[in-house]
Amino acid sequence: ESYRQELRSAFGLDKPWYLRLPDMVRRVLTLDLGKSRSLTSFSGSNEVAVIVLERIPNTVVLITTAVVISALIGIFSGVKIATKAGSRLDRAVSFLSSISYAMPSWWTGIIFILVFSFYFRIFPPGGMYSTPPPEDPFTRGLDLLRHAALPVLTLVTAILGGWIYVSRTIVLNVAQEDFVEAARVRGLPERIVMWRYILRPAAPPIMTNVVFSIAGSIGGAILTETVFNWPGMGRLYYEAITAFDEPLIVALTFLFTLIYIITRFILEVLYVLLDPRVRY
Repeated sequence: ESYRQELRSAFGLDKPWYLRLPDMVRRVLTLDLGKSRSLTSFSGSNEVAVIVLERIPNTVVLITTAVVISALIGIFSGVKIATKAGSRLDRAVSFLSSISYAMPSWWTGIIFILVFSFYFRIFPPGGMYSTPPPEDPFTRGLDLLRHAALPVLTLVTAILGGWIYVSRTIVLNVAQEDFVEAARVRGLPERIVMWRYILRPAAPPIMTNVVFSIAGSIGGAILTETVFNWPGMGRLYYEAITAFDEPLIVALTFLFTLIYIITRFILEVLYVLLDPRVRY
């Protein structure tokens, strides 16, 4: 019982929540996240802030890159096939998109490792650098790209279908609105109708997906990073859970929540800029 009371005092659980919350927010904003019980950074520090700051760039290199590539290709393809609704191209891309959306990234990653790493021996099966890592910066960068190629390809394959399908659906829904037909009846060029009357009203929901996906990518992809042994935020979360590292788990949860709140604020500003119907 005394040990339990010591733990409650150490974590501040003996205080009311309204006293703990402001202090926790301040600590998250200043990255005063405490110390990990069992995990350390690559430099040997057990400070949670040091551990997290080491992993974020790794996740940005992998997950954020894959999300940006998927978003660019998916939005462009979705808008393109939305202008050819019902065509063979539309049916073919929609079919492939549904297959892509249904494929779990971890399963796709395992298949890609078997094919490209063990059968064709094109890419390494995992890790971020070779062992030992190259010392020359240019060679080290090429080695990083070679190790990142397969997990990025896996993530793009797994999430590209969702981007194409969502973008196509949003554009088609807007294209069926009455104000779009009114613009065509007035004799406006199709290019102006597409950019001003279809794409601009369709931009807010698409932008919502983009911003949330990029913000969520900072949290990493637990399964993909684990399959490829990539030292990112997702892998860190997995290691913290398996090691029962409460300080690190709590710090990561608060950090992801803060990222979500900041993302919501950014979206509210973007809505005003993108959608003329939104005014505060």
